[in-house]
Amino acid sequence: METLITPGNDAWVAVLNLLLDGLLGLLLLWLAWRTLASADLFRAIVLFIAFGLVLAMIWARLDAADIALAEAAIGAGVTGALLLAALARLHPDRPGTQARPRGSDAS
Repeated sequence: METLITPGNDAWVAVLNLLLDGLLGLLLLWLAWRTLASADLFRAIVLFIAFGLVLAMIWARLDAADIALAEAAIGAGVTGALLLAALARLHPDRPGTQARPRGSDAS
């Protein structure tokens, strides 16, 4: 009876799956903590986008492909783009960005 965990048997695959799931969970917690603790708004937004992408990978690992796609598209993509656009309006002194007036009659 073989009890060793060696590459190629089912126990080895189970250990690797457990290790991957644990690493994804720890990465998700670390990203959440760094996002909330970040003083720089741009860094917080980038970390939030990364958080959404890791969360989408976790949903995919749980065989919830529909939720994974929605999280990646809405949670990371659209929300991240909206947050970056809002940040561009907040910091007109950053290179390459300029504050635009809110009214449509401004030229």
